[in-house]
Amino acid sequence: MPDDSTRTVLVAVGAGVAVALAKVGAAVFTGSSAMAAEASHSLADTANDLFLFVAQRRSTRHPDGRHPLGYGREAYFWALIAALGVFVAGAAFSLREGITELIHPGVTSSFTVAYVVLAISTVFDLVSFRQSAGQLIGRARRYHRDLLDEARGTSDPTLRAVFVEDAVSVSGDVITLAALALNQLTGSSIPQGIAAVLIGLVLIRTSLRLGKRSHDFLVGAWLLTPATSPRQDGDDFTQPLRPADEDRIRAFLLDYPGVTAIREVVVTFTGPGRAWVTARIDIDDELTGAEVKSLVRGIESGMKRESEAVYRVDIVPIGGAFT
Repeated sequence: MPDDSTRTVLVAVGAGVAVALAKVGAAVFTGSSAMAAEASHSLADTANDLFLFVAQRRSTRHPDGRHPLGYGREAYFWALIAALGVFVAGAAFSLREGITELIHPGVTSSFTVAYVVLAISTVFDLVSFRQSAGQLIGRARRYHRDLLDEARGTSDPTLRAVFVEDAVSVSGDVITLAALALNQLTGSSIPQGIAAVLIGLVLIRTSLRLGKRSHDFLVGAWLLTPATSPRQDGDDFTQPLRPADEDRIRAFLLDYPGVTAIREVVVTFTGPGRAWVTARIDIDDELTGAEVKSLVRGIESGMKRESEAVYRVDIVPIGGAFT
């Protein structure tokens, strides 16, 4: 039985295929440039979802001799490929359609067909959006965050990408509907050209944001926010570890018998929901070698119980028998 993230991607793929085919047919039948731009957008979404499905399947493989940390980061690699490749292709087509329409205005026929297809497409997009938003809302409530913070901070690139692309798809449907209505009212196709360009620009912006986030997880490591430094706006975007998890990890280390101070805590994600924590800590100078080894083992096993996001812990003690 598929998990929630897989189910979300499968719903997005099913909705995307239906929407893309409907919009392609409507674009060919009506000659609408805005509809053609939205069709390319939907095709890009569907291709992106297929990449995300591949990402999920490959990232869940078990560790082996060559990959002792597992294959979790493949999720970020494939999400990066999808964001920078597929979305940019859809954006390029949308921009071309829009610029062509502005330079050489065309004629749109059968507005009724376009309206019906857009209405049906919006329903499918909303179904997929409800699935992805519902999963994010559940996580956000669990960790006491709002929806947008969870979307930015989650270490699951598939859920983030599906949520963002669903939101953009619904917005694209609204933009296209407005452009068609203005075209029908004024007799000018310029609103459709502007809509197609706008859709292309939105796709580029979305691609860059999603691509940067996947890049951050592929190459980044994060220092835990010092307890004495207040979190600034935007910290949740750059720090994927939830504030509640940060607080638990810090409190656990400082309260552990024999620990006198925290030098540094570095968090690296080796896959969705898989945080690797490396900590340099000061310990009591009176501890013996055996006591230091027991302390390290206790911290490494105990920290995993403090946060479900932590799957591996490496402790570097400074002081005690190591002085």
